Parts: sequence; C-alpha cells; structure tokens
Amino acid sequence: MSRDYDFAIVGAGPAGLAAATLAAELGLKSIVFDEQGAPGGQIYRAIEEVSGTRPGDGSILGKDYQYGLEPVRAFRRSGAEYAPGTSVWDIASDGALAVLREGKAWRVRAARVLLAAGAMERPVPFPGWTLPGVMGIGAAQALFKGAGLVPDGAVVLAGSGPLFTLFAVQLARAGVPVAALLMTAQKNNSWRALAHLPAALRAGDYLARGLSMMRELRRAGVPMISGVSNLSAVGDEGLKAVEYIAGGVRHSLQANLLLVHEGVVPNTQLAMAAGCNHCWDEPGRYWRTESDEWGDTGTGIIASAGDCSGIGGARAAEHAGRLAALDAAHRLGRLDAGERDRRAKRDLAARARHMRIRPFLDTLYPPPPWLRHPPDETLVCRCEEVTAGELRRVAAQGCPGPNQAKAFTRCGMGPCQGRMCGLAVAEIFAKAHGVPVSEIGYFRVRPPLKPITVGELAEVAL
Repeated sequence: MSRDYDFAIVGAGPAGLAAATLAAELGLKSIVFDEQGAPGGQIYRAIEEVSGTRPGDGSILGKDYQYGLEPVRAFRRSGAEYAPGTSVWDIASDGALAVLREGKAWRVRAARVLLAAGAMERPVPFPGWTLPGVMGIGAAQALFKGAGLVPDGAVVLAGSGPLFTLFAVQLARAGVPVAALLMTAQKNNSWRALAHLPAALRAGDYLARGLSMMRELRRAGVPMISGVSNLSAVGDEGLKAVEYIAGGVRHSLQANLLLVHEGVVPNTQLAMAAGCNHCWDEPGRYWRTESDEWGDTGTGIIASAGDCSGIGGARAAEHAGRLAALDAAHRLGRLDAGERDRRAKRDLAARARHMRIRPFLDTLYPPPPWLRHPPDETLVCRCEEVTAGELRRVAAQGCPGPNQAKAFTRCGMGPCQGRMCGLAVAEIFAKAHGVPVSEIGYFRVRPPLKPITVGELAEVAL
C-alpha cells in the first residue's frame, strides 16, 4: 500500500519533534517515523515513562534530560501522525520512503521529507573492544533511561567528551562505584582549544555546566586519570582487566565492565542512500550531510536537520527542526517567503548561539590518533571479522579505499552495512595511502538499510 503526506519526518528526537509540532501547527499533513516505541530520540529516551513512574531516575539524569518532557508533550498534542517502532529501510530522492513495522512493509510518498536521524556513538576499535563486558557509554545510558538499569561490579569508564563526563556524574548520583575515569583527551588539546574560548563563552552556560560536573566528580571521589593512551581490554570469555598507558607507564585495572565513549557522529545512512551530498568535517572527523540554513540538501525534496547534518546537540537540533518545518511550509505554499523569514529569526539566532560551543569542544575532544589507527591485530569490521592488519595489507596491494575493500575482504558487507567500521576503515586507508580522509570516501550505502525478509519485501506495492 502507499500513503501520501505533505511532510514525512524520520526520527523523533529533538529535531524531528520540533519539526513535526510546528508543521502540524502550520497545517501540513505530517507523519513521524520512529524506530523507538515512544518519542524522544536517544537524548530524551523514555522521558514520559521516567517522568511518570521513575522521577528519581529523572533527577539523576539531570535537568537537560527532564527538559525533553515538554517537547514530547507538545508533539503529542500537535496532531501529527506518529509511527513508532518503524524502520525506514529505503529512501529515494523523489520523496518515496519504504518502511517496515511489525512485519508489514509499505511505501510512503511525501512532498517534503526531513531526515532527523540524529547521531550515533562513534565506534572506536581497540584491542579487546569486542569482548563481553565492553560497551559504549551511550548504550549503557540507554539502558538506564529505558529500564532503570545501572552497572554492577567494577566499572571503568574510558574516553572523552561531554557525554563521557555526564554519564560518570549520573553513575555517581546513582551510587554506582566507578573504579576509574580514563581520560583519553590529549593534554595539549586544551591549549589549542583556547583560541575558541571567547566564542564558547557566548554559547550560554555550557562551560559552566561542564565545570560543575567535574567538581561533582571530585566531590564524589571518582579517580580521574588524564593523558591515557593505548587502551586495551583483556580477557578470554569476558573482560577481566583494562590496560592503558599513562605517564609513560603501562597500567592494569581489574574490571568486569568497561564503558567507552569518544563522542558522537552524524547518522548519515539514510541521507547517503538518498543521494544527498556529504562532506568530511575535519574538526569532528566524521562525514555530515550538506544542507543550508533551512536544512535543504539541494535534492529538491529532502531536508536534513539536527545532528545528522553536523553535531550540535539537542537544543541546536530543536531549532534546526523548526527551521526545516518553516521552509517546508513555504515550499508547499503555506507561508510566503517574508512570513517564513520573520518567524525564523528567533530560531536562526538561537541555533547559532548553541553552535558556538562546537569549535571549542571539537578541538578539546577529537578522537586521538592511537584510536584512529589501531594495531594490526585489532578487529575493525565486527560483522565480517576483518582486522586492521588485513586492511593495511590490501591497501599495500593497491586497494584504493573502503568500497573496493568489500571485494578484497567483505569489510562493510555485514548486517550493519559499515555503520560500526566505516570511519575506522576510511582512516586506515587514508593513512596507508598518505591522503586526506576526504579523498578516500565512504562506503556506498544501498537498500535495504535495515534487515527485511523476502516475505516482507513481497508485500510492498512496487
């Protein structure tokens, strides 16, 4: 079957919620596709449940998380159609989407499509990262938000960035003993970041909140070790210890859980499948969808808003979603250009203010070189079990980049379609050939973007 809409939105995080709420107010027939079972995205995951039945967890997660309840409630009131538990497994440049929900697949056509797929935690291959007992901080936080689960036993956190610090604070508030914070940011990053400090100070209270979190961790007595490098997880059937270098000395910590985080990167799979242009963001070391101030990607129908167009955080994404909705209403004849521009002034200014912090953070917390170029024995592609050494070997044999590596090694051809290895593969090939990552490129993304059976495919009206 096929359904038609004015505005189809993929993702119910801050950008998608704001866009859908305003679009409904402007009279657009809108629908939001969301892989989760309730609105909020990753940042506001389970906010309605937490607010209603677990308010103590809400206090632990903090005010920034609790803020998400109002955007979710406004979306619920808006009248926009909501499709939870739904995957978009294909998208075309003409606005046609193929979706899957509860074993049923169908197509949707929209005059305007907004990709608000957000971000994903940066995968960071290092020795032992596939062991049971090693996971991302984002995944651990999702378990706490969604089910109130917290780690048990000896917990070590390794990485850098705002979420790294925030989750350490949340664990301390929850009474979870943290054996150590292994801080991987290079010490000279702070000096380089000073050039961006004046702009960061005009971004609001971001810096004050960061300093407040560090004070809270010190009061809680959490051991913090800076200048960490050469991280490895050690064990046979599961994690037994965490090894690292600090101060030029190799250290070992007993642990049964290692939580790792090196920032987040745009979720670009859908935009790449749709043929949108992408560019390499050197400070953030990721690919992002190219779009203008309204989110338009230049394809004529598809827009992109929020972190999938470049990491900016929840508040910046919210304003980007509203701008995309205003532009959609203008393109569909509901607002003239003057009215669109008048209504957009506040969101344009607010988004610019929130984005002022990014150059400072990108300079302070880039993924360190030793993580971007793991040892030969490190598994890079988990799906097809391809190591860094295998990739360097085929590069030396003349393989030019990620897409050709598929034929050599099947790297990137597993169920995740390169989501977990794409950035690392590009970094390895770039260094092997002595060229920038922007010249190496990324895996070509092809449908289906999510697993789908032949039977489900047969139900789609072609």
